[in-house]
Amino acid sequence: MDTKHCAVVGWVDAIPAPGPRDTVTFDLVVRPADFDTADEDAPDTVITCTSSNPEITHELLTAIQPGDLLRATGILVQPPAPGEPARLTLDALEVLDTALVPVLRDMVLDRYGDYVIIFDADRDQVPVFTAHGTWVGLADNPDAITRLIDIHERVTGGDAG
Repeated sequence: MDTKHCAVVGWVDAIPAPGPRDTVTFDLVVRPADFDTADEDAPDTVITCTSSNPEITHELLTAIQPGDLLRATGILVQPPAPGEPARLTLDALEVLDTALVPVLRDMVLDRYGDYVIIFDADRDQVPVFTAHGTWVGLADNPDAITRLIDIHERVTGGDAG
């Protein structure tokens, strides 16, 4: 296998994931070195990074989010087959820039007393249900949730069931 000690700079593609035996794994998206002069369709390179260093693992699992720009240094192993990502085993990690805001891609369920609300990063409206699953309504935005629940409780006599 062809290995090389190197440093690469790229963006974190997804939230780093814990792996076996106290390791962490994440994908780093690396632009071509000559990006300014490269063909517009030149593909980015994805490098799968792993670390068993406790300090790096802690940093990756608690402070790194998608979109962060990192310099990852370690042993690069070429992919075993064409089309598979190269693997970089980290011995050093430097955060060069952080993403401006956390990336929200999933829905979040939240309990609001006897009610359940569903936040979706792609929508302003917020569906509201009772904890038993009865439809309450659709709040126009998060600020309107309390008003919607108050109206529901007046209509139902305070029964959230």
